[in-house]
Amino acid sequence: MADGSRVVTRDTSERRREITTMIRTRGSVQVAALSELFGVSMQTIRKDLHYLEDHGVATRAYGGAISSEVVNAHVEPAIETKRVSHTEAKERIGKLAAGMVNPGESIMLDSGTTTLQIARFLPDEEDITVVTNDFDVLGVLNQKRKIKIVMLGGELRRKNMAFYGAQTVAALDDLLLDKLFLGVDGLDIERGITTHHDAEAQLNRRMVETAREVIAVTDASKFGRVCLHRIIDVGDLDVLVTDTAAPSYIDEAADRLGVGLFKA
Repeated sequence: MADGSRVVTRDTSERRREITTMIRTRGSVQVAALSELFGVSMQTIRKDLHYLEDHGVATRAYGGAISSEVVNAHVEPAIETKRVSHTEAKERIGKLAAGMVNPGESIMLDSGTTTLQIARFLPDEEDITVVTNDFDVLGVLNQKRKIKIVMLGGELRRKNMAFYGAQTVAALDDLLLDKLFLGVDGLDIERGITTHHDAEAQLNRRMVETAREVIAVTDASKFGRVCLHRIIDVGDLDVLVTDTAAPSYIDEAADRLGVGLFKA
């Protein structure tokens, strides 16, 4: 009996070492795939991943785990970098999302390079009102002569050229908006929608409270990423707009959580 226990322990240790190598090499793993690979139950794999999480190797995520070297280790890219990454996907997402804005609506455009594309594609109509805290979004909207613009004040954060702080949050107190288009730094099914900056998370949560409909816009690179500051659960969204490179589990999760899913 003792010998059998040692064999199991040795096999378990070897399997966990192999899973650790896979996580560090690939950045993430899935429970179902590991179960098939090692010929053990998914419950056994979940125990392995819990063990690795306890030892700082991985962080559990929907259907698997993410390397702890990835989670929260992403330094927020400079705005110049964001502007040139995944540009085609962001343009398609922006065009699709802009088409969701109806005449007579008031909308909020959160800061970000994807919401900037929404601003680009919005029709220049007098009966559309756009509220934003993003300096670059303001610049794009200013080129349109009919759209009504409401700019939220506060302290300019040059890292992403947007305004934050108590003044920014307070400016939302008397606003009731039809739609919020929420930018995303990280979207994980279990850990929710997250961002690098605490003041941004606070402002985003207040934005969610002001809007009848919350629409997240993100390219596929943000899925499975977890940043330090949590905004809301994925299930709190009404709609998610992404691109066709989104992983298949997003479809299942959106259906299960009752979130409308659109792919550009």
